Amino acid sequence: MLAEAICLSAFLFELERARSGNTLSWAYVFEWPILGVYAVYVWRKLLRPDTDSAGPTESPTPHVVSALDEYNRYLDEAHRADRPPLTDE
Repeated sequence: MLAEAICLSAFLFELERARSGNTLSWAYVFEWPILGVYAVYVWRKLLRPDTDSAGPTESPTPHVVSALDEYNRYLDEAHRADRPPLTDE
């Protein structure tokens, strides 16, 4: 995986700089492995999407259905003039 190779090489680069006296590089020494682990996590999450977030598995309650039907009727009436006229062919 390309992200892992980049994170590993950046980690090694920053580790060498930190050992030579650059104190700011110590922060990057710990940051790059964390970023690499996060890249693997996101990659796995993209390959196997969570089935629980696909949507509700239960049918909506009758109250919700009637509210949706009422709203759709409202939209139908409100935008009736926006539709092109029907032609008989």
